[in-house]
Amino acid sequence: MLIHSSLTSFGKYLLLMGRVFSKPERGRMFFKQYLREMQQLGINSIVIVLLISFFIGAVICIQIKLNVQSAWMPHWTSGYVTREIMLLEFSSSIMCLILSGKVGSNIASELGMMRATQQIDALDVMGINSASYLILPKIAGLVTIIPILVVFSTVSGILGAYATAYFAHIITPEDLTAGMQHDFRSWFFWMGAIKSIFFAFIISSVSSYYGYTVEGGAQSVGKASTNAVVASSMLILFSDMFLTQLLS
Repeated sequence: MLIHSSLTSFGKYLLLMGRVFSKPERGRMFFKQYLREMQQLGINSIVIVLLISFFIGAVICIQIKLNVQSAWMPHWTSGYVTREIMLLEFSSSIMCLILSGKVGSNIASELGMMRATQQIDALDVMGINSASYLILPKIAGLVTIIPILVVFSTVSGILGAYATAYFAHIITPEDLTAGMQHDFRSWFFWMGAIKSIFFAFIISSVSSYYGYTVEGGAQSVGKASTNAVVASSMLILFSDMFLTQLLS
């Protein structure tokens, strides 16, 4: 029964995406909506991304220095490990998991309320491809802005690590800098950016599906929002495993 329900949902999702990626109704209107979604879904999330990344970078550096690094390890180990964690996992995968809760629930609840109040039905009656008109700008906007947020997250996390060096005196700035520069591979940065694009598509498309297909009133909207966050988070974790193996 569960497998049948999952396959049915997946089929409906593919059909919806087929409607979404048809030609936009009007190029000028799409571009306007595209900029609006970038602002609402991405730019408005910069503050929370910076704050979380700053403190996570600081905490990682402290934990590595106090609980992992020992006398036989190089002094720059904490800086090296902090950089690798921020680049490879946190700034892309974990940050997208966090954003799936904020952005995904926003998308699902917005489209769900439009469905519950019959605004989507009104668009369909007017001959507008409501799926493309409402969902495509969200997908395009989030896919565009998420890699930029990954850069902000990485920089903020590294600044958090330096805050522990200059203010908490957990590690010397010289040792931290040596670790940050040791064996740096630029591909790790691009790997995180590439993964974030896939995660952005998952968050926006899956959340849009749950919101667009709501049946019922306000209670159904809340349930759809919860399902969107859970499904997006699970798919991010599964895809992260395969993308990491593929890109490494």
